[in-house]
Amino acid sequence: MPAQSEGAGPAARAVRRWAVRRWPLWELPHRLVFSVLVVELTAVGAAVAAAVRMPLPDAHQLLETALLAGLGILHTETALGVERLRRRVTVGNHANLSSVWTFAGALVLPPALAAAVAVVVHLHVWARTGRPRVPLYRSAYSAATIVLACLAAAVVVDVVGVGPHALTAAGVPGIVLALLAYTTVNTGLVAGAVAMSAPQPDLVRVLGRWDDNLLEFATLSLGALTAVALIVNPWLVLLALPPLVVLHRAVLVRHLEEAASIDGKTGLLNAAAWHTQAERLLQRSTPADGPRGVLVLDLDHFKAVNDTHGHLAGDHVLAAVARALRAELRERDLVGRFGGEEFVVLLAGPPTAAATELTAVAERIRLRVADLRVEIPTPDGPLSLSGFTVSIGGAVAPAEGVDLRTLLQVADTALYAAKRAGRNVVRMGTHPAAEHPVGSRHGGEPAPGRDWTVDGE
Repeated sequence: MPAQSEGAGPAARAVRRWAVRRWPLWELPHRLVFSVLVVELTAVGAAVAAAVRMPLPDAHQLLETALLAGLGILHTETALGVERLRRRVTVGNHANLSSVWTFAGALVLPPALAAAVAVVVHLHVWARTGRPRVPLYRSAYSAATIVLACLAAAVVVDVVGVGPHALTAAGVPGIVLALLAYTTVNTGLVAGAVAMSAPQPDLVRVLGRWDDNLLEFATLSLGALTAVALIVNPWLVLLALPPLVVLHRAVLVRHLEEAASIDGKTGLLNAAAWHTQAERLLQRSTPADGPRGVLVLDLDHFKAVNDTHGHLAGDHVLAAVARALRAELRERDLVGRFGGEEFVVLLAGPPTAAATELTAVAERIRLRVADLRVEIPTPDGPLSLSGFTVSIGGAVAPAEGVDLRTLLQVADTALYAAKRAGRNVVRMGTHPAAEHPVGSRHGGEPAPGRDWTVDGE
């Protein structure tokens, strides 16, 4: 009897784990759950409708379907270690290189078979590289967007192409239009989900970076060449696999370089990367885009957050402060995390009125941090933290130029002056020998530091 009881335990736990009410999908906002289900049901309905209208496929079409699906699986298995590592280090949208096979299927196969290739390839990628980090509902949604993108591309080819083979009749313009349809549908649906799920979405997070979109375009172009090879000789598509694996590894190198320069908790440059880029800016600066000055920021009483609410709460606060910094700075300004609760900024621009501009930026940052309200998820519900303050020290870059080390020393000295003045203060330094940096906080009077407060406590 005990043995039977032990055998039933794991089975019962597995059933509970797969219970519909326990799906992670229901933890999303209601409007996002509705949108996800609508897209998935639309993809299923469109694929079924295409299958019902499709005549029985011939042997050649079945061969092409099996070849594309098989190569998609083989590609994933060949690049398994590379893809797992790439997913681990990728920040933001993930460009899936399996679009080579799904887009090729959309160009040459009947819509229902193209949808089948998309589902097989994408779910295999998730099973081998995404699980368990990526929830099944996200992978199912991504597969649904790819299915709809394939169907849209297939419709374009059917409409534009007239002849025994639609793709051949459509020619290059038809392929370009199909590529645009595929990209528009897939990117639009994914961007919509990201925009609704992110608390503060920005354009880069929603649409991805320019180089990631360029990678997706290159992948789809390789998919178009694969489709042409299928028409000429189905076995020629085997030649698409080696360059795709090489591309996979080349992309991984770029992602690893980026990951080595990014602070994992805030998404800002880490100290080493910030120093490297700041030195480069100082060396090649011109009067129009040279350094205006440096700001060093330190969160006041940050240790109290970690001691009271734990380090995970502290990580949420650091990420919120990083978002506040990016919101107040321009794209060409360098912002990084020096470690702990300390951040650093190098402002670029003409030296005219540099001290005034640097002080104004520092004050805007200080006020934005003071207005922050960070929601921390806990087992008992969300916890809201507020009352943050930051002390800021600045150093104005002289017109004749100065080395980065000297600027940082001046700014660091000003930071300690701000700490001694009561915290939640901006202090500006102008020269390494200055003993009393000029202060700035609503007329120059320092304000006492404020304690961290928790709503409801």
